[in-house]
Amino acid sequence: MALVEGCKHEIELVIPVEELAKETDLVVEDIRKKAQLPGFRPGKVPASLIRSRFADSVRQEVVERAIPKAFNKYANGEKLQVVGTPNVTDMRFQAGEPLTFKAEFEVAPEFELKDDYRGLNAPYAEPAVTDGDVDERMKSLQERKAEYINEDPRPATASDHVVIKLVSLSELEGGAIDQDEVALDLGSEETLPGFRTNIEGMSPGDTREFAVEYPAEYGVERLAGKNIAFSCTLKTIRRKELPEMDDAFAQDLGDYKDIGELKEAIRRAIYGERDGAARQSAYDGILDHLISLYDFPIPKAFVEQQADAILESRLRSIAGQGIDPRALNLDWAKLRESQMERAAKDVRASLLLEKVANKEAIHATQDEVDAEVQRIARQEREAVASVRRRLDQDGTLNRIAGNIRTQKTLNFLFEQANKVTPPAPEAATEAD
Repeated sequence: MALVEGCKHEIELVIPVEELAKETDLVVEDIRKKAQLPGFRPGKVPASLIRSRFADSVRQEVVERAIPKAFNKYANGEKLQVVGTPNVTDMRFQAGEPLTFKAEFEVAPEFELKDDYRGLNAPYAEPAVTDGDVDERMKSLQERKAEYINEDPRPATASDHVVIKLVSLSELEGGAIDQDEVALDLGSEETLPGFRTNIEGMSPGDTREFAVEYPAEYGVERLAGKNIAFSCTLKTIRRKELPEMDDAFAQDLGDYKDIGELKEAIRRAIYGERDGAARQSAYDGILDHLISLYDFPIPKAFVEQQADAILESRLRSIAGQGIDPRALNLDWAKLRESQMERAAKDVRASLLLEKVANKEAIHATQDEVDAEVQRIARQEREAVASVRRRLDQDGTLNRIAGNIRTQKTLNFLFEQANKVTPPAPEAATEAD
């Protein structure tokens, strides 16, 4: 076996005539069972006739069977962890002679893990939650529970909540806007000034025509940067009423006995959110530090698979937003190539984490896998048994166990890490 580069190797193998003869006999027999030739019952065609009539098919089938068997026998004998499918070249196969071929293939890298994975630098600071943070979240919950009461007809003011019927008069790509009930908070900064100034003074039942200038960075592309004429009918003026933040408010939101218990739950929730984000940054720092300590070749096949996985994840995200990725006219080859550097880093980190997990005997327990299956079943509102069966059949169950193992390994490295002060947001922005 010759090393080509990195994890790539090349081997030349020879399949003896005797093994080829045995494989040929098996192929001929398989064809004979299915062959239907005039004058012969199914399965009764003479082997000699099969060999002559289907010579090309027999030869092709023998090659397709014999080469993988010979390569797998070699790889298993050498205890090689082969990655991907070997590339077969220089095949020579003549009747009555051995079959020879070269196989170029990649193997998983071998490297020794030192004890330097303990005490890695992790940028982490325990998050703080202030009373102001809790109050802000409380106000957000209060806003979500607000009720809107219809008021008696009167002229609208610049701070009112209104419901309007809106019809576009300008020609628009994708068709006209024709919405019967649009709720607007005229006092909100998110409401465009063109609506606020023109609706102010209207009474329910009034109709006005006016133009609205949309900013260039507006979220709806077909409206961004355009001046659109509308016919607007004011239907209702509403008064927003916020609920009192008392014990009844807390009980209405969930299983809380009083407002104090709700606030404590909110404090814990905010802490959990911030700690999760802080830990994720710490994990990234730990992996960066760990990767910097080891230099070993990684299989190109692994990197390509990871690049494909990254792209597939992004495509699912785009499709989830209601956008057809095929309509974006993207250069997929260039986009895939742009992910190679990140994919290589991901692969290197994954191989290192696997080594750490093996050395520390970190595994996913059955209870942990069961808990995740039950979570998925609750989310999809299916029976646990049927979800487990499906996840087992498509290989997801193994991926779940692998993800749990990876997360436990990251948690282990975090607990063993040297916590350092994270960079200030300004410094991080400049680095990005």
